[in-house]
Amino acid sequence: MAQTPVSSDFGNSTSTSDRLASMAHETIDRVTPKVNRVEHEVRGAAARAGDGAKLLQERAVEAAEENLRSMRSYIETNPLTTAGIAFAAGILLMSLIRR
Repeated sequence: MAQTPVSSDFGNSTSTSDRLASMAHETIDRVTPKVNRVEHEVRGAAARAGDGAKLLQERAVEAAEENLRSMRSYIETNPLTTAGIAFAAGILLMSLIRR
């Protein structure tokens, strides 16, 4: 009995693999520059966002320091008023806690 191959592509499996590998390499070669450009843009955007966050942090620290200086100045010039405000705030807080 003569045996015949089941599939007509059985003998061409190597050429099909080579063709698919070649197509995959071509696709990768075509897409690589676009992916590199996108990666560069994303890294740039991340760096700009980081710089912006750092600037906002510096501004927040400066504003907090300025408010602290202002508060210290007020406390030093008006110690009795400050003590009265602290006393009233304490009474208010205690009344809220007791409820």
